[in-house]
Amino acid sequence: MTKRSNTLNFIETGIIDGPTLVFIPGLSGTTRYWQGRLGVLEKKYRILVMDPLGFGNSPKPWSRYTVERHVDALYQTLKNEKRFVLIGHSMGTLLSIAYAARHPAQVERLVLLSIPFFSGAKEARRFFSSQPVPLGWFFSNMVLAAVICMITRRIFGRFIPYFRPDLPREVAADIVKHSWRSFTSSFWEVVCNYDAKRDADALGDLPVLCIHGDQDDAAPLAGAMALANGRLNWKIHVLDGVDHHPWLRAPEICQKYVDNGYVPKYSCKSGRHYLKTSLSPCKAFSMD
Repeated sequence: MTKRSNTLNFIETGIIDGPTLVFIPGLSGTTRYWQGRLGVLEKKYRILVMDPLGFGNSPKPWSRYTVERHVDALYQTLKNEKRFVLIGHSMGTLLSIAYAARHPAQVERLVLLSIPFFSGAKEARRFFSSQPVPLGWFFSNMVLAAVICMITRRIFGRFIPYFRPDLPREVAADIVKHSWRSFTSSFWEVVCNYDAKRDADALGDLPVLCIHGDQDDAAPLAGAMALANGRLNWKIHVLDGVDHHPWLRAPEICQKYVDNGYVPKYSCKSGRHYLKTSLSPCKAFSMD
């Protein structure tokens, strides 16, 4: 069932009286990132999949897309919800942390897929500018990014699924469902400039589960480990051979992780909170 609140577009599925899961996609993601890949979760949970502010079928105001503006839009949509689990992908992980820090009474736990954590804007800019051409140009020059966004949406939008065969067709098609303003501003304000560490410190003992592919070249695994380091209530599960999209590559494993805070039967070494998981058995993984 598709619903539009006074701010954000979302789809409600699953069972009406089940515990609530809220899914937030990454930059350029929409509700269709998750749809069709929720599996057993739809039989046990009430599920809300969101279009973030500026993306999909949600409003696209002419404004700065700051973390505060994104979180406020989410809150206006979710304020009547009592308790829920927040599941985010990429930029959605950062918005999930920010939401939980500002509205702790609502959030039961976090599941963060492919979190893009950098020590600051300089490190983020350095990382994205080092990407192969043309991605390096695109992510390091906001004016160029804005121009490319406009051209892509208006001229090449219908061909995006052919350029991105690594993504499901519907997910690739929705990449252009944003404005140049919402894309460039969200990238700069949320991915590059947001201080996730400060809000992570404010989460207290909230359980946090990170899922990350060891082949992720969009959000470095080292950044996720640096953010989780020293936080006893955080766990990281690393998927062998998986890129920036664990939910698309290994949906059943991700569903198990979400389901009641699923933890593999293998324990971390000596209190370590990092596990490496093949797409078959799970094995212990340490930072040594």
